[in-house]
Amino acid sequence: QVQLVESGGGLVQPGGSLRLSCAASGFIFNRNRMSWYRQAPGKERELVAGISSAGISTNYADSVKGRFTISRDNTKSTVYLQMNNLKPEDTAVYYCNVLLRPVDYWGQGTQVTVSS
Repeated sequence: QVQLVESGGGLVQPGGSLRLSCAASGFIFNRNRMSWYRQAPGKERELVAGISSAGISTNYADSVKGRFTISRDNTKSTVYLQMNNLKPEDTAVYYCNVLLRPVDYWGQGTQVTVSS
């Protein structure tokens, strides 16, 4: 079965950095686009970043451009989200996602809290 397991969240001060990881299994990782989403309290889940199957093409939400970098290691079936210059508004639960049509699969999420 498809499994997505996120890790790397935590509490960080404004301006700090975190690196999230998502270990994937149960599907052919190197043939699928991967994405990171986040959901803050009282808000809808939003797309943060996506990366193509080979890692050549990426896209980002305007709010994180220049601060976050998505990458993947197809040899480890893992996708990463490097988050720099974190802001309080980045506080949310971050989810790893893969769309295996017609089903969207999600990890359990990892909490990121940016606070002084």
